[in-house]
Amino acid sequence: MDNLIFRDLNLSEEVQKAIAEMGFEEATSIQSQSIPHIIDGKDVIGQAQTGTGKTCAFGIPAIEMIDPDTENIQVLVLCPTRELAIQSAEELKNVSKYKSKIKILPVYGGQPIDRQIMALKKRPQIIIGTPGRVMDHMRRRTLKFSDLKMVILDEADEMLNMGFREDIDTILEKVPENKQTILFSATMPKEILDLTSKYQNDPIHIKVAHKELTVPSIEQYYLEVSEASKLEVLSRLIDANNIKLSLVFCNTKKRVDEIASSLQSRGYSAEALHGDMRQEQRDKVMNQFRKGRFDICVATDVAARGIDVDDVEAVFNYDIPNDEEYYVHRIGRTGRAGRSGKAFTFVTGREIYKLRDIQRYTKSTVKLMKPPTYSDVEENKMNSLMDTIKAAILEGQYDKYIGHIEKFVDTLNDQSDEKNFITSHDVAAVLLKLYSAQVGKQINPISEIDEAAPENDGDMVRLFINIGRSNKVQPRNIVESIASSTSLPGKLIGAIEIFDNYTFVEVPREYASEVLDSMKNYRLKGKRINIEKSQKKRKPRVARPSRT
Repeated sequence: MDNLIFRDLNLSEEVQKAIAEMGFEEATSIQSQSIPHIIDGKDVIGQAQTGTGKTCAFGIPAIEMIDPDTENIQVLVLCPTRELAIQSAEELKNVSKYKSKIKILPVYGGQPIDRQIMALKKRPQIIIGTPGRVMDHMRRRTLKFSDLKMVILDEADEMLNMGFREDIDTILEKVPENKQTILFSATMPKEILDLTSKYQNDPIHIKVAHKELTVPSIEQYYLEVSEASKLEVLSRLIDANNIKLSLVFCNTKKRVDEIASSLQSRGYSAEALHGDMRQEQRDKVMNQFRKGRFDICVATDVAARGIDVDDVEAVFNYDIPNDEEYYVHRIGRTGRAGRSGKAFTFVTGREIYKLRDIQRYTKSTVKLMKPPTYSDVEENKMNSLMDTIKAAILEGQYDKYIGHIEKFVDTLNDQSDEKNFITSHDVAAVLLKLYSAQVGKQINPISEIDEAAPENDGDMVRLFINIGRSNKVQPRNIVESIASSTSLPGKLIGAIEIFDNYTFVEVPREYASEVLDSMKNYRLKGKRINIEKSQKKRKPRVARPSRT
């Protein structure tokens, strides 16, 4: 069966909102098949591998069935390891974010039991724990299951492999009989079948085979970046590689709108594509992208399905996908029709483990690369500009301009002393500078690039603005204000860090004075701002606050 969209699963508004913020738009196969049956109160056997979204497959219906006004334990999830218990608890807490009265508690060995007993006094409705620690609490009578409605055995085969069969029996024999029992396991050995026959009532067996995933032969890279630096790194990758047509994937519709808007503010030709847009709008955006009317399509996974464009040069995973199959679908949109293609994935913190899962399941290698430096971008812009000039020279038809240059040089030299002798090279350099600025490709002289500076930020100046998040300022507001008031192209504006009451923004050194002069007494969001050079020296390679 086709996977379902979460909004088609008849879930509460609170859960729908939380799922959207988590980045989920389409349910995975195990979720599509399991959630409706579990919500209907059926016992379910789910056969699925790790990485298929099984935590939400049982977690979403479990949260939906909780009575928030009853402060007794209603759901028990048994896990083989403390790591899985913690991970599952975190995911269920995200799902229940807008269900304010629902409390979730992981209990596991290795953590002081006194701390867990104190937490249990806050009356959680969902317990996620390892069998040994759950039994310990049952013996102490700190866990009581008189109102239990659902038991979930997660990774049941792993629990049996670790010798928890007797513990599972002990626990299940002491909970109410009229409960719903859900079991998830990657394999179905005889011991698992014994459990299902003993503790489940006419269960529905759902089997989801993990597809054999193959990836196209394209160049795959990942970059370890902070959340705050993603937009800057994306801009540099596009410019340094001179990418004309690209897809940028985000996990949420809100993020798609934010990134598309930020790219537009930086001077890029970008459009958003996601499920909240009317079908007519989506069709229009896709048709324009096919025709090359804009360069960058920022999209969610589901919305991008209709895009079938042979000329996409690169795919950017701005957010790492939640499912291995999504990764394959994403990067498969470049390198088509025998063309070469590249895929870049941004990885933040612990997301490196998700990437390892992707590489394992896809049997592919994703190479680590460093973000392009500012000088890489500038060098590429210069090379691109030189290619344009070379093409014009080969085309010819510029002879009539030579006379103008010669006359101009002679006039300047007649007006100057011998120490300031002007050559046609000087004129060419000035014209190149003016032309590069006009087309938004200002070139820094190579000697001015500070190669020793951390991430080549030595040619950037950090400015302070006395307005911030409390004034509802977003990065695009800062970019639009500077770009509209000065000759600084939006795409050359560097990192923007927005705090509650103030903002830091980096601009190229040669534009700093112009920005400071032009932005004096500028009004932003109805407030007259003060802008000045930051007195705080920026430390190299420090993670930046969220760019919101």
